[in-house]
Amino acid sequence: QVQLVESGGGLVQTGGSLRLSCAASGFTFSSESMGWFRQDPGKEREFVAAITWSGSITDYVDSVKGRFTISRDNDKNTLYLQLDSLKPEDTAIYYCATTRRTLEGTFRGDSWGQGTQVTVSS
Repeated sequence: QVQLVESGGGLVQTGGSLRLSCAASGFTFSSESMGWFRQDPGKEREFVAAITWSGSITDYVDSVKGRFTISRDNDKNTLYLQLDSLKPEDTAIYYCATTRRTLEGTFRGDSWGQGTQVTVSS
């Protein structure tokens, strides 16, 4: 079955950086678009970034454009999210997911990992 395991979260100061990883197994990773989502307690889960199966096309929510970079290594079945210039409002649990674009143009996650906590102190 699909298994997604995130790692790399932690506590960082404002302006700092983290690199999240998501190890995938149980499906053909190189054929699937992937994405990162995040959720802060008391808020809805929100889309952060997505990448096509080949890595040729990426999309980001406006609030992270220019600060976060999504990438993938299909040989290692691993998805990444580089988080730079972090802000306190980036604090959340970050989830990776197999992802598809909806008819409305938004992104939907299908299979989810367990998440990794990112906390940015001010």
